[in-house]
Amino acid sequence: MMIMLDKLSFYWQYPFVQYALIVGVLIALCSSLLGVTLVLKRFSFIGDGLSHVAFGAMAIATAVNLSNRFFLVLPATVLCAVLLLRAGQNTRIKGDAAIAMISVGALAIGYLIMNLFSKSSNLSGDVCATLFGSTSILTLSETEVWLCVVLSVLVIAVFLLFYHKIFAVTFDEDFSTATGVSAKTYNLILAIIIAVVIVLAMNLVGALLISALVIFPALSAMRIFKSFKAVSICSVIVSVACAVMGILISILAGTPVGSTIVAVDIVGFFSFGFVGVFMKGAKTL
Repeated sequence: MMIMLDKLSFYWQYPFVQYALIVGVLIALCSSLLGVTLVLKRFSFIGDGLSHVAFGAMAIATAVNLSNRFFLVLPATVLCAVLLLRAGQNTRIKGDAAIAMISVGALAIGYLIMNLFSKSSNLSGDVCATLFGSTSILTLSETEVWLCVVLSVLVIAVFLLFYHKIFAVTFDEDFSTATGVSAKTYNLILAIIIAVVIVLAMNLVGALLISALVIFPALSAMRIFKSFKAVSICSVIVSVACAVMGILISILAGTPVGSTIVAVDIVGFFSFGFVGVFMKGAKTL
């Protein structure tokens, strides 16, 4: 135990570890807040769809040698989030079909572009790093960290500012509209901030594992709590704790950061499920 603590204190001296923990906590916080709403609206798969879109945009940015790929990936992902929302409201193209169509198309085109235009000598490694996060979270620059901080603060501020409206739209859009709340407007706001979180999370867990970061904390909290507020608070705590544990374990054990965080989230989900069953059984006695 002392050896592990000494190793952690040694690594803590390096800025890259501090940056990884700061960004990891912020992304976990934002994704868990949105995850509760997405799960309750049965629209959780949008995270997976938008992550594939972000991968496609990342491939294009790499092909044209952009110095900062973030400024292409973010607008493209936001635009596709809006398109998914519009397509989901179209009676000819249902929401799940629209997500599948855009996500698979973006993933295929992105991989094709990387194969055709990539100048890297390690194409497989680049694709793996983008899809699974690899160690990119441990190579963040100070500029990227500050950008993540600013965007995360904006996401949290929007969620808190429109908390009651988002709550109303999450449970009953028709009733919300009847009471004067514009469900379309708040769905659009949700789509935009979801896109922002997806782009931020790519550095943490990669394109293919983002959905786990959004869904698992919310599902874990729902095993024990029932109210929207309690689930949201618990989801945030679980997500942040799992992200920190995952990053620290990956540093100590040398495992991939994204996969380790998701593995910790899975353990947390089953742990909360066990506690939920135990509490339910205790109430029946």
